[in-house]
Amino acid sequence: MAARMKDIAEDLGVSLMTVSKALRLHSDISEQTRERVLRRARELDFQPNLIARSLVTRRTYLVGVVIPDLMHSFFAEVATGLSRRLAPHGYQTVVANSDENAELEGSQIEMLLSRHVDGLVIASAQENWQSRMPGPLREGKIPYVLIDRMPDMAGIDYVGTRDEEVGALATEHLIQQGCRRVALIRGPGTPNARRRLQGYAETLAKHRRALDLNYVAVGGCDDEGGYRAARQLLGLKQPPDGIFCHNDPIAAGAIKAILEAGLRVPQDIAIIGAGNVRYSDLLRVPLSTIDQGSTKIGETAAEFLMESFNSKSNLGGRTVLLEPRLVVRESSRRSG
Repeated sequence: MAARMKDIAEDLGVSLMTVSKALRLHSDISEQTRERVLRRARELDFQPNLIARSLVTRRTYLVGVVIPDLMHSFFAEVATGLSRRLAPHGYQTVVANSDENAELEGSQIEMLLSRHVDGLVIASAQENWQSRMPGPLREGKIPYVLIDRMPDMAGIDYVGTRDEEVGALATEHLIQQGCRRVALIRGPGTPNARRRLQGYAETLAKHRRALDLNYVAVGGCDDEGGYRAARQLLGLKQPPDGIFCHNDPIAAGAIKAILEAGLRVPQDIAIIGAGNVRYSDLLRVPLSTIDQGSTKIGETAAEFLMESFNSKSNLGGRTVLLEPRLVVRESSRRSG
């Protein structure tokens, strides 16, 4: 017969409520008691009855995650950080892909809400979150956290990176490496892409360089977009000698285009991306990048959700902006 919480309680001489709270890692239970309960649960191979628990707590212990690209390892690392923080509390994640499509994102959110998830984490493809926010989220019926793409309204929990600094760090680095014509392959029309463009433009101005829109190409989000945008920049009368790419997949596509054109990276054109995805140092030319703290973004989003769950309300209005970090590899290292 399968072990029950009642068995654990009787074995340890504690109440059923104490066992229940210890298994949920509730803060009311001391560390010593929690360890005793968890140890005995492992010894008895205790498996919680999730259906019964949901009926009692009115929770499904599911968190929905909506991301724009399942193949982008940046979001995989965010999901890893999220799961790492949620799993000890008995929560599982259900991941849905929006494919950078605002309409699909809306339907994916509706699908997750129909499964009665307890909360949502969303990297939104919406350009205007305020006007297209799903009803249950607007009404505060379910806790949610936006990540990576900062919303255009206040009162929303958000975890991301200081995107102006991402653009500034990357552009400053290329200038310090001796690049005279620094181009930008920008991302989609999302707030973080606009802020990285702002950081790029402000850094050029700081060095008394004019912003030339001929050196700003649109690369979308992936390597194919980066490849096409780099080809466009290579066709200029005076091609750039340094390119800041909105993300690492775009940078990988740009490197491919540059090498196919018979040019060298970084000697002819230095490249830097953003995201510090897992394969960045495994490319043909190891990629310089801006680390955005992807795993930390997921962990912080999970902490926001847990605080909302414990308070039984959608707290809202909390913002964490992580400091980006420059990671220099061969693709941009021209001096020193």
